[in-house]
Amino acid sequence: MTRGPGGARTGPDEPGARPRDTRPGAGGVRPDHRTDRQDRAILAELAAHARAGMPEMLQFGSLASAHQYLPLYRLWRRNVPAGAEVLDWGAGNGHFSYFLVRGGWRATGFSFMPFLYEPWLPKAPAYRYVPGSESEPVKLPFADASFDAVASIGVLEHVRETGGNEPGSLGEIARVLRSGGTFVCWHFPNRWSWIDSIARHVPGKHRHLYRYTRGDIRKLVADAGLELLETRRYGVIPRNNAHRLLGPARDATWAANLWDALDGALSWPLNGIAQNHCFVARRPVG
Repeated sequence: MTRGPGGARTGPDEPGARPRDTRPGAGGVRPDHRTDRQDRAILAELAAHARAGMPEMLQFGSLASAHQYLPLYRLWRRNVPAGAEVLDWGAGNGHFSYFLVRGGWRATGFSFMPFLYEPWLPKAPAYRYVPGSESEPVKLPFADASFDAVASIGVLEHVRETGGNEPGSLGEIARVLRSGGTFVCWHFPNRWSWIDSIARHVPGKHRHLYRYTRGDIRKLVADAGLELLETRRYGVIPRNNAHRLLGPARDATWAANLWDALDGALSWPLNGIAQNHCFVARRPVG
């Protein structure tokens, strides 16, 4: 275990190195039972929306797949107090905005995609949607120091695909964060992911064009003027296609819990080749 910029808890990139505990619920703080029940209920609601035909909801094709976001919810709750003013950067299909509204945050969604999730977003006077444009792939239409926290849920790795770049986007995120504000990045592809490595050799299979090491994360964060607080790898077994294996048990709680347990057990020996990184960074106070 080493310490990165700002005292961040990091580790070596080499596969086989002993990682931090990345099992669901790991990270130094056990989830509160009340909020854990709420988070599981939110994920079940999103899975039900996917079943009802809401667009672009592949991640919620089963409850086991939806549970890939359970550790994210716990990470977010540890770092961002309820009621804070937050930005869902690259809101996409709106699933994280749904969580933010249900969890009591004052949220803004920003996306290049249309506001397709408006019909099923819980009604919240404090929520606003701000459309972006690929003609301006980096600049954010918000004033300096507008938010207490910003979330990137599977977004930062795609910015080059729309004409942007990671340093520019992180610089904009740092600009719109308030002093001491938090940036949470989830689903940031691991350079050594075994899943992506195989997908690159399967015609038509989704794969990430850009993948990263912990060294890349440290540099990106430092260059944006942010402090890295935490980074870890997670996700050893695929989630998005779990419904094909589970069949009638796709929405069974026991099946989702079994998938979580298997992923958690394998995350120790196979952490170096896990699918993704997550990291938390902070805008310095002052």
